[in-house]
Amino acid sequence: MVQRNGKVVENRAIDREVARLLRGTAVVIGLTLCGLPTLAQQRQTAPSGNQPRPTETGPSSGPQSSAMAGAQQQLYTASGQNGAQVSQDSFKGSIVEGKATGNVLDLSLDDAIHRGLRNNLGMILQGAAQKNANGQRLEELQALLPTVTGAASINVQQVNLAAYGLKFPGLNPIVGPFQVVDFRAYLTQNLFNLSAFQNYLAAKHNFAAAKLTAEDARDLVVLTVGNAYLLCIADRARIEAVTAELATSKVTLDQAVAAHDAGTSPKLDVLRAQVDYQNEQQTLIAAKNGLAKDKLALARVIGLPLDQEFHLTDLAPYAALDNLDPQASVDEALKERKDLAASGEQVKAANAQKKSAWAYQLPVASFVGDFGDLGQTPGHSHSSYTATGQVTVPILQIAKTRGQNEVASANYEQARARLSDQAQQVNQDVRDAILDIQAAAKLVEATHSNVELATEALSEAQQRFKAGVSDNLPVSQAQSQTEQANDQYISALYQHNIAKLSLARALGAAQTKYKDYLGGK
Repeated sequence: MVQRNGKVVENRAIDREVARLLRGTAVVIGLTLCGLPTLAQQRQTAPSGNQPRPTETGPSSGPQSSAMAGAQQQLYTASGQNGAQVSQDSFKGSIVEGKATGNVLDLSLDDAIHRGLRNNLGMILQGAAQKNANGQRLEELQALLPTVTGAASINVQQVNLAAYGLKFPGLNPIVGPFQVVDFRAYLTQNLFNLSAFQNYLAAKHNFAAAKLTAEDARDLVVLTVGNAYLLCIADRARIEAVTAELATSKVTLDQAVAAHDAGTSPKLDVLRAQVDYQNEQQTLIAAKNGLAKDKLALARVIGLPLDQEFHLTDLAPYAALDNLDPQASVDEALKERKDLAASGEQVKAANAQKKSAWAYQLPVASFVGDFGDLGQTPGHSHSSYTATGQVTVPILQIAKTRGQNEVASANYEQARARLSDQAQQVNQDVRDAILDIQAAAKLVEATHSNVELATEALSEAQQRFKAGVSDNLPVSQAQSQTEQANDQYISALYQHNIAKLSLARALGAAQTKYKDYLGGK
């Protein structure tokens, strides 16, 4: 009887063990079939344990399957573009610096240029474009550096196996609730990715081009500010000339009125003198308005408040610039022009992108790993890790690879064509500026002589009219000729100065040598 009871107890123990194993098997089967959607989602976003997971370490653009794959995707998505483009109109604006003081500000050409270099909108936008290019470079660099991310998760589940058609006699279909806690760090590293390396080189050259373009923008600011300042100087000279002509017209008018009152001159002379005087008044009004508007334009390009009054302290007298060798100047410009050097960097960037497109078809070797703690609670967990080495080889993407190669080749050819054209443009800029300087120098001499002759003719006509030898028609004609001669002389001086400043810009030396060119060598 004792022996029989022992067998019964033993059989019951075996039955309990079998039942426990069956329940465990049922739970495993149930979890496998039902998929545990929430837990599966958690494992996609924060992989845990030692089970291998699909990863994306190559240039494929397929759907992401894990947080680690998302981190890897960052290695391939940086574009490496040069950033925002700055138009020529950008250099006409600025960021306002300070507020109007209520006093008249003395503004020299140096002060205006320094303000422009600080506040001009073109400079600010180009600086932002340079930062953008540097950011693109850093993004591409990350593809060559390790990427480490971290994640922490807790998941609580209760599963109804009967809902999935799993029914086991004697077993409760409700499994759980149970929880899984996971704290994990993920590491992604490209071991060999030639396409990513070439993308980084392209971004690096684009960044170098952006820096050179920012340096070239300084020359453009000097040219823009210098032009605005020279215009104001020319306007002021016109006002002075017209004021003198107005005084001369007033003298002629007084003479005509006195002669008419004395009965030695007809009313026609008085009317003619009045018309000339009023014409000079209108010209003076227009000249003052032109100066006011040009001063507003100057304030805009250097960042002065528009209601700030200022006085120009510098003049731009005539200073000849002789002994210009066109070929030597062109050779100097080809070495010094920053925009030309920037185009050269863009050609290098396009070449690197072309190589990257070709390398897209090569295998990519990478390492993916994670390490963390996995368990029911933080106090009841155990470390776990995964280390995966992977080689991804594109097999069948002929159209995509060929298309990328053609696009990159076309961009490379365009960059080379632009560089060649820009070199010719630099050559033309230098030669145009030299021709303008030479022509303007001759104009200055001719118009200066014309001013002297017109002034002498006006004086002679006034003396004849005062002596009563003739009427004031020759005086009116001489005044018109004098006004025209003065205007042409002022325009010739402006053209000569702006041509010299344009030559400094064409040589890539506007920022450092504008004083030498405006003052002559």
